[in-house]
Amino acid sequence: MVAKDIMTRELVTVKPDASIREIAETLVNHKFSGLPVVDEEGHIIGIVSEGDLMQHELAPEAPEVFTLLGAVIYGKGLKEYRESFRKVAAMTAREIMTQDVITMQQDEDVSRVGQIMLKHHIKRVPILDGERLVGIISRQDIVKMMLEN
Repeated sequence: MVAKDIMTRELVTVKPDASIREIAETLVNHKFSGLPVVDEEGHIIGIVSEGDLMQHELAPEAPEVFTLLGAVIYGKGLKEYRESFRKVAAMTAREIMTQDVITMQQDEDVSRVGQIMLKHHIKRVPILDGERLVGIISRQDIVKMMLEN
């Protein structure tokens, strides 16, 4: 079985200039935990999730810092702290979205999609036909497929 066999084709997306409130309302109204952010041509440029919105509302956790021979070392990493701080200050989808999106092609084997989801601790994978977003596979889609087999 391949991705296009189980993907959700009726996509709900947001534009990069969507407000935080607009994103939250869309997530709640459609009972989704995340949405693709698409540009004017329909290309995926990011994903915004409930977790991103939660980070927006919560102050970033102060990084664990220690010094060694005069050097400042960040426990969890300065990159993670900066990312968290960026999301707190966000006003639009472009500013809050996760930009490094893992996508897969529609002819990819479903087991490979599942492996990628587990490996990267992600809940959804946008599915492409070439460069065009054509669907999305969530963990629930894979569990549903398991029940049907």
